[in-house]
Amino acid sequence: MAKQTGREQEQLQQKLQAEVEKYKELQNDVQKSVSSRNQLDAQLNENQIVKNELDRLDSSNNVYKLIGPVLVKQDLLEAKQNVQKRIEYIENEISRQEKTTKDLKKKQDSIREDVTNLQQQFQKAQLRAAGVR
Repeated sequence: MAKQTGREQEQLQQKLQAEVEKYKELQNDVQKSVSSRNQLDAQLNENQIVKNELDRLDSSNNVYKLIGPVLVKQDLLEAKQNVQKRIEYIENEISRQEKTTKDLKKKQDSIREDVTNLQQQFQKAQLRAAGVR
């Protein structure tokens, strides 16, 4: 009986350690996802500022695009369309990132429950091994 309880404790401890490792990995993934989301927010804000500036211009104004070390004249309408496409792309990426973060947090919650259950089982096994019922 003591051998079985010791083996049971060892198995529970290994499972517990594996689940804690999964949890830590998911925590890192959530942090990366949130960081990416913040970076996308900054890009969105920058592009919205550019869009607002372009909206204030009329066709008599010149617009230039920086390509490498050179400023190249660009059509105002084309510049507005490019910025709008970039804003749409960034908004789609933000939505995708939010979904990813939500999914990761769900997995994290599930693993947290598993860890809690394994901890309780491990404590019970320890009590049984000590002869307490």
